[in-house]
Formats: sequence, C-alpha cells, structure tokens
Amino acid sequence: MQTYFFDTKLEYLKGVGTQKANLLGLELQLFTFADLLTHYPFRHEDRTKFYNIGEITEDYPYVQLKGKIIEVQLVGSGEKKKRLTAKLQDDTGIVELVWFQGIQWVQPKLKKGYEYIVFGKPQLFGRIFNIAHPEIELFLEHKTPETALSPVYSTTEKLKKRGLDSKGIGILVKNLLEIGYDKIPETLSNEIIAKYKFIPKNEAIKQMHFPQNPKKLHQAVRRLKFEEFFFIQLKLLWQKTVRQHTHQGQILKSTALLTQFYNNHLPFDLTNAQKRVIKEIYKDLCSGKQMNRLLQGDVGSGKTMVAFICMLIAIDNGTQACLMAPTEILAEQHYNGLKEYADKLKITIAKLTGSSKTSERKIIHQMLRQGDLKIIIGTHALIEEDVVFHNLGLCVIDEQHRFGVAQRAALWKKNESKELPPPHVLVMTATPIPRTLAMTLYGDLDVSTIDELPAGRKPIQTMHFYDANRLKVFGFLRKQIQLGRQVYIVYPLIEESEALDYKNLMDGYESIARAFPEYPISIVHGQMKPQDKDFEMQRFVKNETKIMVATTVIEVGVNVPNASVMVIEDAQRFGLSQLHQLRGRVGRGAEQSYCILITNYKLSKEGKIRIDTMVRTSNGFEIADIDLKLRGPGDLDGTQQSGVLDLRLGDIAKDQIILQEARKTAEELLDKDPNLALPENVFIKRHLTSIQQGGKVWSRIS
Repeated sequence: MQTYFFDTKLEYLKGVGTQKANLLGLELQLFTFADLLTHYPFRHEDRTKFYNIGEITEDYPYVQLKGKIIEVQLVGSGEKKKRLTAKLQDDTGIVELVWFQGIQWVQPKLKKGYEYIVFGKPQLFGRIFNIAHPEIELFLEHKTPETALSPVYSTTEKLKKRGLDSKGIGILVKNLLEIGYDKIPETLSNEIIAKYKFIPKNEAIKQMHFPQNPKKLHQAVRRLKFEEFFFIQLKLLWQKTVRQHTHQGQILKSTALLTQFYNNHLPFDLTNAQKRVIKEIYKDLCSGKQMNRLLQGDVGSGKTMVAFICMLIAIDNGTQACLMAPTEILAEQHYNGLKEYADKLKITIAKLTGSSKTSERKIIHQMLRQGDLKIIIGTHALIEEDVVFHNLGLCVIDEQHRFGVAQRAALWKKNESKELPPPHVLVMTATPIPRTLAMTLYGDLDVSTIDELPAGRKPIQTMHFYDANRLKVFGFLRKQIQLGRQVYIVYPLIEESEALDYKNLMDGYESIARAFPEYPISIVHGQMKPQDKDFEMQRFVKNETKIMVATTVIEVGVNVPNASVMVIEDAQRFGLSQLHQLRGRVGRGAEQSYCILITNYKLSKEGKIRIDTMVRTSNGFEIADIDLKLRGPGDLDGTQQSGVLDLRLGDIAKDQIILQEARKTAEELLDKDPNLALPENVFIKRHLTSIQQGGKVWSRIS
C-alpha cells in the first residue's frame, strides 16, 4: 500500500491540481509523489541572518536583506527590452532590484513605502549593487523559518510564473511530507543501518529537504548517497549472479593452436600484464558460464594481440570468432594486422564492412553458415540479418562505447542453431576508465586491465608551446621529417560550428603548405567523402605524404609506426581523454616520439590543469581520474546514454569512499544471502525488485 501511495499522480497533492501537475511534468519530469520527494534541494541557505545593504561586497554569493521599497519603475519598451526595477532602502544604503521576466506577476506585489524581505545574489553595476530576479515577500507576512537552513530547489521561469519558484516547490514538499512521512518505506536492513549508524529512511528524506541543523543534513546526505550507490551495485551484482547461473557458455579448453602460434609465430614477447589477462579470460572460457569481460588498456598496450590469442582458443574448440570495430578504417587495420598471423596458421579470415561488394558478401555469408570461415572482422555490417554463424564462440567488440547496447545484443542471436549457448563476449576499450566509474558502469562485467606497455616502447615526450613559438615548432618538425619521420597536425572540431572549424583547418593547411613547400601534405576532415578520406589516409600510411593535417577524425584511426610527432593546435579546446587518445596515435614504432601541445596565452584554470597533466604523465588511468574530477561522469564517452548513472545525490568523482563501501556491502550481502531470501533482507529485496521493474533489462548483454 505504501508503494502505491508514492505512485499517486501529483495533481492529487494539496496545492497542485491538473495544470500545475502538467507543468511540473513538462518542465522537471516530476509526475508522482515519489518524483517530488526525490527532487532534492541542490543547496541550503541560512535564512535567519539579515545583512545591511551597506555591508554587501561582490564576494557575497547570496544575501538576505530587509528594507523599504522607495521606487518602482518599468523601463524600456517591447517585450524583449522591457524590465522592471525597484529600489530597496535600509538605514545603510540602497540596492536596485531588477526583473527581466515574469514582470506581470511581480509588479502587482511591489508597493512603495512597504517593508520587504529580499533574497538573491548581489552584483555591482557602476556604484550601486543590483539583484536580478530576487525572491521577495512582504515583511508583515514573513514567518521566522523553523530551521536555519532553507532548501533551494531547481525550477524554471515557466514554473515561477505559476508560483512554483523554489519556495513554492518547498511548500509542496512540506504538504507531501505531512501526509506521507509515516508511509516512506525503509529500504535497508537493520544490520546495515546499525553498522553505519544511519538515520531511518523517512527521517533522512525529511532532513534532506528541511534539516534542523547542518549535522542532521550531513547525516541525511550520507545515508541517501550510500543507498543510491548500494542499489546500483546490488542491481549489477545480482544481474551478474543471475547471468552466471542461468546462461551456460560453451567450454573452450583446447589450446593446441595457441601453443603453435606462441612457439612459432608470436612476433614479440607478451608482457606480464598480457599473460595475466589471457589467464583470466581462459579461466572464463573453461568455466561453462557465458563470459562477459571488459578488457581495458591504453593505446598500444597490446589488446588486439590478446583478443587474437583468445580467438585462437575459440577456433581450436570448433567455434568461430568475430571482431566488431566502430569504423571501416579500424576494421581494415585489425584485418590487415591479423591476416598475416591467420595465414601462417592456415586459418580462414575475412572482412565485412558497409563497402563490401555484394559478390563478396554472398561468399562470406555462405562460409559463415557452413563454418568454413573461422574469423570475421567487421563493422555494424556484422549485425545485419543476413549474417548467420555456424557456431559463434567468441565475440570481441572494440571501442565498446561507440556501440549502443541493442546493437551488441544483436550479436547474441547470430548462431544458426538456437540450441547453442550465446557466444562469450570480450569488450575492449582504449579509453582508460577510472576504477570507480568502471565499478558503476560495468559493475556486472568482469574487468581485466593491461597496465603495462610492451618492452622497447619509448615513452612519448610531451611538450607545451604557446602560439608565439610556432616557428620553433616548425623547425623541430622539419628536422624530424629530414630524419625520415612523419607528422600529424590536428585541429579541434567543435560541432556547433562546422563551417568555422573547416575554415580553421583550411587556414592551418595553407600555413603548413607555405611553411613546408618541399613536402607533400595530406588533409583529412569529417566533411570529406569516406573514399576520399581513405585515399588520403592511405597516402600517409604508404609514406607518400609526410604531414597529415586533420581534425579529430584520426583519434581512432590508422596505425602508422613511422609517424613520430603529433602536433595538437588549440590544445586547450580538447578534453583530457581526447588529448590522451590523440597522443596515442604516435609512439607505435621503435623511434622516440613526441606530442606537441600548442595553446594561446589565455588558459582557463581547467585548461592549465589539462595541459600540465599531459606534459607530466602518460598514465592513462591517472589521466582518466583527473578527467573525471574535471568534467564529471556525465561527459565521459558513453556514460550519458548508459542509463546507469541516474544519480540524484551521489558524485562518482567526489564520493569514491562511499561508493567503495556500498560495493563491498552489496558483495558481502549477496555472498551471505544470494537470493535475498532471509527475513532481515525483505526491505532490500522489495526495493531492488521495484528498481528492476523500471524498464527493460539490458544488463545481460555486456
């Protein structure tokens, strides 16, 4: 009954009604009692203190004032230029109040000679402070707050016009808590509550909205953040447990082919990290359970070789293997790299992309069905309906954040016989994921990490130059080209203005052509046709051109061991992980490689941190951690559409300790009670079930 109560539509709450309910749904996606209750304030303000107008400085974020309105004026004409101003005076000075929107709603409330309470952010204009769109109420109607800390809720201009500013929303929450406080169900067990000395759930929600004091607010935030992370972890771990028990996997034990390759054809010694990861994967392949493993490692750490060795195990056990890459260029690169080894082992291998000819496709489709084709490398073309395998044993997905979950799910159903278990899945990414983010986004996957580079690889030397030093940089590039090396020069691409970026690129290309008239230059950008892009790329690969001028389309691109210098123009406009990915395009040969970051002198604080980090370290995981702190998880590749990060209070970058504690508690709970059947876990199971009913469960598919 309690749960149904919180499913009640907002229109039935005192003070809402149909029109306001529709607006709350449209503007803030608040539809039910539960939605409103978890629309937490984004900060709290001390409304017991009043400032004198004369003591205001620009350093004050928000102030509460008390004074008389001495003047009200409507300034300007036309809807867009019109503004309402009022002057508020106390014994120490005057402040101007100004409204650009909602004028018809505010103007009738302002009466000259009356005393008002005003709250807002002061800004200095000339010699007088003004406050734009302040909260304002008559002093006669002012009630002393029950608590020193007043909640501030996010709202919109449309809602404010209907009386639903922050204060209006606070009144609705108060109305809801009056009738719903006793109905808020507990969601954690007594054991967890006692262990962490948590306050009860209903008290945590009440104190989150209307805290009695800062200590109570801290207790509420701590409890609710823990719970948020705990249920994300529990859901992921539960799904992993269910999958391991219900999804059988083919047992792939034989390693004769792997031994043959290892002894006769392996081009270099595997690193200890590669050996460790292969053992982890092999253990999964022998377990009889379907594997879902994330393999992460920096650019150049040898993930593709690990994937090929795992494919050999699959083929040795009578199954087939596929590798799906996000772009044709990357698929081509994988195919060319692996064909050499496959041919030596007499293993059939083919490539299938959007530009494969119909005649080639027919042969590939037939060979896959019959089981004669052992390895297929491709793009999205692999998930087309015509592609059916005789027995797909291992599916490798490269740069997994470039694919939607539904696309990956399609690969599960590719075996002709529905009797066969689904293929083992190995997901690879060269974007190092901070441990806390991996734990949250991929908590239901097993994670393997290659954390060392192959022997003999020289670390890439990274340098920072300002625009003024461009001639010095050009001199360095000329010396490198004279030594037989090749150079990338990358310009930023900001999607808002493709025309502007195109101009930047073309201006850059012309200045490079003027500076290096003796050398052939390639140019690659997103507006080119795929065949033209490939043609230019191939010229560079074949060393026909010495300089490649490009936008970020080469971020995930061709492996050119002879390219030893990466110049990044306007480096301050790139994200940290993007800079790191671009740097990984060089350093693939035996020669010393360089990354040169060029910026203007105007660097923001964050821009400076990004540049300094790049110069200081090449550790992808350290860089990913700093990137997470700078940008927050929502901006990191692939996390926005994942749907996992539906966090209302928790912050993965700042709350790592709470997240790790929540993960540990979830693991211990499932070890002790894997089916959540014990009476003490009844609240937890009920809440987990309600979360799981919130939509289609994709978790089983990597």
